[in-house]
Amino acid sequence: MAATIGISLAAAALVVGAAGAALEWQYRRRPGNDLDVPPGEWNREILSPERHQLVGIVEFRNRTPSLEIMLPEVRAQVSLLSETSVDDIRTRVRVVPLHPDAPAREDGYWFGYIVKIGKSTRAKIAIDIEGNDLDRLKSAWVKIHYVTYGPEGRIPKVRHVVIPLQHPDPSVAPNPRTVPENGAEVFPIKTHLLTHLDDPVEIVKRYVLPHAQPGDIVTLGETPVAIMQDRWRHPSDVRPGWVARRLCYYFLPTSSLATACGLQTLVDLVGPGRVFFAFVGGAIARAFGYRGGFYQLAGEQARLIDDVTGTLPPYDSFIVLGPDRPEQVVADIQRETGLSAAIVDVNDLKAVKILAGTPDLSTAFLETALRSNPAGNADEQTPVVLIRPGKTASGQL
Repeated sequence: MAATIGISLAAAALVVGAAGAALEWQYRRRPGNDLDVPPGEWNREILSPERHQLVGIVEFRNRTPSLEIMLPEVRAQVSLLSETSVDDIRTRVRVVPLHPDAPAREDGYWFGYIVKIGKSTRAKIAIDIEGNDLDRLKSAWVKIHYVTYGPEGRIPKVRHVVIPLQHPDPSVAPNPRTVPENGAEVFPIKTHLLTHLDDPVEIVKRYVLPHAQPGDIVTLGETPVAIMQDRWRHPSDVRPGWVARRLCYYFLPTSSLATACGLQTLVDLVGPGRVFFAFVGGAIARAFGYRGGFYQLAGEQARLIDDVTGTLPPYDSFIVLGPDRPEQVVADIQRETGLSAAIVDVNDLKAVKILAGTPDLSTAFLETALRSNPAGNADEQTPVVLIRPGKTASGQL
């Protein structure tokens, strides 16, 4: 009798455990409040010398296959960036719903809206900027605060949009520098503050082609390319897990993986299992005198993540990932412009890493040409470099 009861209890426990595991498996596969918010389309209107207006149309897309997502709150705020004080500049931000099936309220109140399965809604964000000498403004950092409400609960989120407000004249010739080792000339190309509203090919067409000659090479920094691909995350949107919280302490303080949020971005890219086993494998390799094992095992992105303070404002408040599919980016540039192209990671310590390059390029030539870091690592805002091989260097390509 006792044996029968024991077997029955064990069977019941197995059934309950299996049911719980099945529920957990299904839960982890569910999308939750999956509301996608692209950066949208933005325009700047100069209404008068003392009054400018930024207008953006932002879309909220329900990407879940079977769930409705409610959007009960949307608001926005703006931070203006300049090299001088902006205390005398006034801003006013308005958010106007553009729902396909309901008009906006005249009092400006955002009423709760249900984004149905596979559908979307939009909002107009108008930012009035008033003050003297508005041309001093370099960029506007717009924070779109919204709340999703659905099966995953009530979740506040923020969509960050950076809008450049200063645009250099593309026709101004850049100043060349000669590379003594191979006679090449390098031209740091100044651009506007690149954002996720930009495209690498269009940037090359706008700023590089006016000065390029046949046989020239264009290189882009890996961080600006990642920014244009919208591969940057605010730490408030990162949820460090068990692996990131514990392993981040073992990296050098100067590493971008030495914080829980920085390491979690890598975990989100490659998975906690790979990061953990890369850590263990790297530790074993280090015990035998081999350094860098973690980065080889964790993948290319482990070396490319820039934690906060790693780039120029306002991106110094964000974690910037490495670029996605850099080989495709350089191929697109060459196809659209005819220029050989490379995406590079260069620093002031004379370290040059070529992430991707068109097949006609020599890695040794690029490393020599870029070793002095002509693009800089501060706020030069020259993320693109045009390289013109000299007579002695042309045979190396």
